[in-house]
Amino acid sequence: MEIKKLVLGELRTNCYIVIKNDKCLIIDPADDAETIKDICKDYKVKGILVTHHHFDHIGALEQLEEYYNIKHNNHNNSFNYEVINTPGHTSDCITFYFKEEGVMFTGDFIFYHTCGRCDLKTSSVSEMLNSLEMVKSYDDNITIYPGHGKETTLGEEKQYFYRYFG
Repeated sequence: MEIKKLVLGELRTNCYIVIKNDKCLIIDPADDAETIKDICKDYKVKGILVTHHHFDHIGALEQLEEYYNIKHNNHNNSFNYEVINTPGHTSDCITFYFKEEGVMFTGDFIFYHTCGRCDLKTSSVSEMLNSLEMVKSYDDNITIYPGHGKETTLGEEKQYFYRYFG
């Protein structure tokens, strides 16, 4: 599996194109539908995944759904991944875990050495703490692809979980 990262929009949101064979997924289509379509032009787009519905993660969503005639977050069998509910930053936060490849796309749930803000409209510190506690059971070697910033590993981040709201 190949992962291409595009940094798009005014909040520099990570949009990922996940490629396997001649197929791809678009994860968090932040902005600039034309750039995303150009990157995907040589592949069959099999899905659009959205980690949560803040404007900076869905700026190009409507255009891409229409262009590819695909509704977001509809699972297909071309890619094998688990959908994990990880509320906290928002009530609708989900993480996409590709177990075979050892990668998670966490949106604004987990970043490099921090987690998502919990002072927004549908945020919840208690739900964030529950989500962090739940994800501790996953393997330390999993690579985290966050909604903003650089990649990290789950093992690297676990050591910071207790500090976030300490």
